[in-house]
Amino acid sequence: MLFRPVLATLGYILSPDRQQVLMIQRNKRPDDLHFGKYNGLGGRLEPHEDVVSGMRREIREESGLEAEELVLRGTISWPGFGKNGEDWFGFIFRIERWSGQPHAGNHEGTLVWVPLAELERLPLWPGDRYFLSMVFDDDPRAFHGCMPYQNGQPQGWSYVRV
Repeated sequence: MLFRPVLATLGYILSPDRQQVLMIQRNKRPDDLHFGKYNGLGGRLEPHEDVVSGMRREIREESGLEAEELVLRGTISWPGFGKNGEDWFGFIFRIERWSGQPHAGNHEGTLVWVPLAELERLPLWPGDRYFLSMVFDDDPRAFHGCMPYQNGQPQGWSYVRV
């Protein structure tokens, strides 16, 4: 069986003082797989698009900001994550410098600046709690993980840092 995941980006935009992160509260579409959860910004890569261009496009579309300095923090394979059990593979970025003014929200939800210290208290995807600390830590090594999902729940988590 061939592994043909949906390729996606996920970005966490830091405030200029590095104390807050811009999150989307998915509260606009009740049929949304992410409804009620907070998440970073991002989405599927388009054909003929490199991963950095895709991340910049998603940030621009979802927030109105221009991502100027991006740091690839890691990658995650999410077998079975999709609404119909599709496999996903994500490139996880921290956006350290940007320009513009963020929108109040978009068709998926409301944009909210959240203090980093309160991030893990939010309703997040259960699996996000396994890797979020690595997005914001000072370890220069990227993480590369695998988190199989079944029925909307993570079934495990393994990773390496290089």
